[in-house]
Amino acid sequence: MGHNALTSIPDELGRLTELSDCLYLHDNQLSRIPDAVGKLTRLRYLNIGENTLTTLPEAIGRMTSLIELRAQHNRLTTLPDSIGRLRNLRELWLRGNTIEHLPPSTAELHELRHLDLRENFVSELPPSLAGLPRLRQIDLRSNRLSHLPDWLTLLPSMEKLDLRWNNIDPSLPLLTELERRGCVVLT
Repeated sequence: MGHNALTSIPDELGRLTELSDCLYLHDNQLSRIPDAVGKLTRLRYLNIGENTLTTLPEAIGRMTSLIELRAQHNRLTTLPDSIGRLRNLRELWLRGNTIEHLPPSTAELHELRHLDLRENFVSELPPSLAGLPRLRQIDLRSNRLSHLPDWLTLLPSMEKLDLRWNNIDPSLPLLTELERRGCVVLT
């Protein structure tokens, strides 16, 4: 259903409860995702990028089989608290929104491996990321960061941290320690 200039999705979408692979709503003109999407509890991949969404419904937290959520290039300012219920989520793509912070519930995303927050308004790394054992890549290019928390070096799986186009001092000991552990750090 991507690339079709759709302006709305009917609530009847929620009747597709057997849908288990992917729902591709990318590159439309959607300003709202209906709560009925929460009934798609078997869905593994949801792409709602390139729309005009300002919020995601709380019902998205009921989509507990999601492995990948792409919501890049919308107008999102935050995520619903229910995002933490997506315990199988491995990839979260939020590039090109106006997000300033993530909700505390992101601390529950223990399977998260890739987080793309590029081109947002993040000024501080959310402490909720501190305990994510599988987080490998964080893309924070073009945000408003000026300092980094010490807990970054405690992320056991970090492989790549992209900090380009932020106001971060590249000589920080914290960044040196990440590189010493094998993490690619781009500043």
